[in-house]
Amino acid sequence: MTESSSSEAGPPGRPISRKNLLRAAVAASTVPLIAGGGIALARDTGAGGAPLALTPACDDGDDPTPAQMEGPYFKPNSPLRTSLVTSGTSGTPLTVSGYVFGRACKPLSGVLLDFWQADAGGAYDMSGFAFRGHQFTDATGAFTLTTVVAGLYPGRTRHIHVKAQAPGRPVLTTQLYFPGEPRNATDALYDPALLMNVRGAGSGRQGTFDFVLDVAQQPDPTDPPTDPPTDPPGGTWAAGTSYRAGDRVTYDGVSFRCLQAHSAIAGWEPPLVPALWERG
Repeated sequence: MTESSSSEAGPPGRPISRKNLLRAAVAASTVPLIAGGGIALARDTGAGGAPLALTPACDDGDDPTPAQMEGPYFKPNSPLRTSLVTSGTSGTPLTVSGYVFGRACKPLSGVLLDFWQADAGGAYDMSGFAFRGHQFTDATGAFTLTTVVAGLYPGRTRHIHVKAQAPGRPVLTTQLYFPGEPRNATDALYDPALLMNVRGAGSGRQGTFDFVLDVAQQPDPTDPPTDPPTDPPGGTWAAGTSYRAGDRVTYDGVSFRCLQAHSAIAGWEPPLVPALWERG
């Protein structure tokens, strides 16, 4: 399971696309819980509520998630597990969650995700399998990884390695990066298309990232349209507004109560995200 590729420049920011609406539909049916009891939304916002660059949007002419080199520290036969930490693990707790999609924006189940990374001190375990593990996406294409923030070692910024393989398909080897790291500007492999969205969560951090694999899929004629409506069908909910838990809005004639503070963006209309809005 070895594949190497040089990094490429990441794509510029893009507006919300068809993939985001499908993400919302997936989230509406099942939303994974992560450390601290928070909701792992695999689509998130940056400063000021602006949508982050997608990684990448599918079915709109973009490439799948970029490949990156494997590096010298990969080991096969990692254990099957979703958590890389034990009671004695040191470092800042980190939970990474998200979804894996194919080219038609449909979630992929049973995808093998093999993660490996440095410990909090920047060292890789080459004698055992510390901070190494593989898992499979569930029926909704979702995954969750419990680990710690990777340490630094000479010449590199913070990153997490991953191999992703849909059943019977080629392996994607790539790396995930942390936003706001000073070494991002000097790391020759760093690609902004591979940035996780990371936020604080108590004494730890929560990250989200969605993979798009080069897997052909037949579009579903019942899928949402490529572009979301520019105007909601009426009500007090509005994209770009910062909502707090307990705030109330109306949308398309229905009342909703906010369950979790967030900045609203197109694609997060109340009926689509029951993790954020409750009817009534």
